[in-house]
Amino acid sequence: MLTNAPRGTKDILPEQIQSWLYIENKIREICQNYGYAEIRTPTFEHTELFHRSIGEGTDVVDKEMYTFEDRGGRSITLRPENTASVVRAYLQNKLYADGGLVKLFYIGSMFRYDRPQAGRLREFHQFGVEALGEENPAVDAEIILLAWDFLKSLGLDDLNLKINTVGCPKCRPVYRQKLQHYFTDNIDELCDDCKRRIDKNPMRILDCKVDGAKEFMEDAPKIETCLCDDCREHFAKVQEFLTAAGVKFELDGRLVRGLDYYTKTAFEIQYLPLGAQSAVAGGGRYDGLIEEIGGNPTPGIGFAAGIERILIALEKQNLLQTKIKSLDAFIVTSGSKAEVFGFNLLTKLRRENISATMDFAKRSMKAQMKQAAKSGAKFALIIGEDEIKNSTVTVKNLETSEQENIPADKIADSLKS
Repeated sequence: MLTNAPRGTKDILPEQIQSWLYIENKIREICQNYGYAEIRTPTFEHTELFHRSIGEGTDVVDKEMYTFEDRGGRSITLRPENTASVVRAYLQNKLYADGGLVKLFYIGSMFRYDRPQAGRLREFHQFGVEALGEENPAVDAEIILLAWDFLKSLGLDDLNLKINTVGCPKCRPVYRQKLQHYFTDNIDELCDDCKRRIDKNPMRILDCKVDGAKEFMEDAPKIETCLCDDCREHFAKVQEFLTAAGVKFELDGRLVRGLDYYTKTAFEIQYLPLGAQSAVAGGGRYDGLIEEIGGNPTPGIGFAAGIERILIALEKQNLLQTKIKSLDAFIVTSGSKAEVFGFNLLTKLRRENISATMDFAKRSMKAQMKQAAKSGAKFALIIGEDEIKNSTVTVKNLETSEQENIPADKIADSLKS
């Protein structure tokens, strides 16, 4: 039906927007404190960008991307995530030119064709952070702390931080081979998707929603037995920095995240009361991504947090910010001359940064006063024949019902005081 939004999308209504603005303000506040600058990338990119970055054989690429051909015959995809787009912008705009660490954050819509569920629609919104150009494990810890501090600043309790290392191109092939052997021996236990993943990317099997809870998964090989010295040392330092910062964490050998570009550190923050959909933020290091897209070898790390899922978490703790800022004034008029006088006053008030509105339906004074009360305005500014004659306005406090006549040219100062 034309009166319904497409499945998996949702209108954000005026009474809900205050919670969104509250979260976005918290995002900008904490990113400023951490020294991260905002970036905005296009909603769609060339499809090849996501094929090369996210990886063939992932659910995102194989099943979930919104891909279409434009009128020029080019394959275009609505962004399913934003790290690849930020990296593309980093390269295209030579943000690396000054050298050193480049620290960026974004807020925006992402798109995945998936079964709509609580906290994940087909158009969903993410806040994310990317740090490009530094391999020091202290940056890994900073990224994790930023995500943690952001969620805590919203007042969320019952948060659980899980971390892991997914190795690097030097040591991961050894782990990959061990997983292939193990899952081939247990192939009858695997879902159809995971049977295909054995050859393409066996690590994806570890976080499969279907097979993940099966008993045989407990005995799957652990990556720590395959790590090279560099990865082992890097992960140890990340833990050391987090411990120094006083943040508790849990080691989870099956945490591999869902995208192919991750290397070394992977992490996830869960809000436990959400149950099966408890992940509210997650990310990791991607030291090979920039080179894969076409740049010089450059380390990087980042995370993304789902705003819809955070809103559900805030609702569970009665932390939603739903109060809309009330109007300062509602102008009530009687007669055509009063209407013109009132419109002139309305314009002046707004230019003085005083929020105000008036009735445009030519209702009775009684109906307008009801509308003023319903609007949530603090004051009703009443204009009739006597007010026009004396160039005054009757100002009524809608909470106390007290009223007084004030010269029209003094109204703005009076309301401000």
